[in-house]
Amino acid sequence: MDAAERTVTVLADPTRARILALLARSPSGRVRVGELADELGLRQPTVSHHMRTLREEGVVERHPDGRRAWYSLAPDQAERVAALLGVPSAEPERDPDLERVVRDLAVRFRGVLSVETVRENVRAAAALLAEGGTTALVTSRVASFATARLDALSRASRPTPEVPEVLFVCVENAGRSQLAAGILRQLAGDRVRVRTAGSAPRGEVRAHIVTALDEIGVSLAGEFPKPLTDEAVRAADVVVTMGCGDACPVYPGRRYLDWELDDPAGLPLAEVRGIRDDIAERVQALLDELLPAPTFTEGSSRNA
Repeated sequence: MDAAERTVTVLADPTRARILALLARSPSGRVRVGELADELGLRQPTVSHHMRTLREEGVVERHPDGRRAWYSLAPDQAERVAALLGVPSAEPERDPDLERVVRDLAVRFRGVLSVETVRENVRAAAALLAEGGTTALVTSRVASFATARLDALSRASRPTPEVPEVLFVCVENAGRSQLAAGILRQLAGDRVRVRTAGSAPRGEVRAHIVTALDEIGVSLAGEFPKPLTDEAVRAADVVVTMGCGDACPVYPGRRYLDWELDDPAGLPLAEVRGIRDDIAERVQALLDELLPAPTFTEGSSRNA
C-alpha cells in the first residue's frame, strides 16, 4: 500500500473523519483534544489515539501551548481533506466523478452485468445517498454502495451462493445494525457475507457505536449508513430487523428474524455496552446456526 492509499484508509475511519471535519470547520482552524472529546462523546485517551495516528500520517499538526496543545490540519493536506470529507474548501465544489466509478465497476463486473446496468445502479446509489444527507467521502461511498448493490444483483442470479449472506436492518443504520454487522464480520471473516441497511438512514454512524465496537477490538472498516434496497433483501439468506417495523419487503426463501433491542441513540456509553453485548450473544447464536461445527463419528480422525 503506497502513502496515498494509506492516508485514504486512515481517513476512512468514521471517528477520524468526524475529527477532521470538526477541525476543518473550526473558525480558528485549531482545536484541543478535550474539545473534540466533548463534541464526539468520547474519552480523551480515545481521541488522543486517533490524533496520534493522524499526526503520524502527516494529516494534522500539533502545536504545544504550555502543558496542553492545539491541533490543526497540516497546510498541505487541507484541500485533500476537504475533497475527501466534503467539507467547505477554497476550491469550487465538484460533483462526484460518477463516470469514472461506472468505468471501474464495468471492468469489475465484465461478463456478469452490462455497462448500462452498472451506470443505472451508480446513479441510483448517488441519488439514494444524497437523500440520506451523505456529505463525507461522497464519491467513494457512492462506489461502495453501488458495488454492494451490483454484488447483490449478481449474487441473486446465481443458483448456489458461495457463502451465506446476512442483512442487518434498523432505522438509521447508525447503531444496532452496525453493531451486529461489525461483530459478525469479526467472528465469521469471509465465511459469511454481511450487509447493513436502514429504513431511514442518517449521515454517519454514531460516535458511541464506534467506541463500543473499538472497546472489543472490532473496526467498522469504513462502513457508513446506507438505505434499504430491494436487491439487498433479495440477495440475503437471513434478514435481521431491529425496530424498523414493516419497512423491509418480504420474499419467499429467506429467513426473517426480528430482534427486539433498545435503540442506542441518545443513551450513555454504559447502556450502549449492554446493547452491544446482547447483540454479540445473538450474533454468536446465529453464526452457530449458519456454520455449525463439524461432527465426527466414532473412529474418525480429526486430522484426516
